Amino acid sequence: MIFPPRFSRAIFSILMSIYMVTIMTFVITWANTGMVDGFLGRWWQAFYIAWPIAFCLILVGAPQLQKLAAMLIRRDFK
Repeated sequence: MIFPPRFSRAIFSILMSIYMVTIMTFVITWANTGMVDGFLGRWWQAFYIAWPIAFCLILVGAPQLQKLAAMLIRRDFK
């Protein structure tokens, strides 16, 4: 499925938030409870809560953070 360029910010936000939240909730759930019975249920609950928040934060914050990163990078750095 190919999307027109006008959806690029939303597609980036969806992909980045899924990537980030999947790994972070897995690691944090594992660190807090260990890999024991019910792990996947606890992980899914954490993912289910965290993903919409991460999606909104990335959708709103990514453009400003990209601008900030560009300002912090020296163009003549060697």
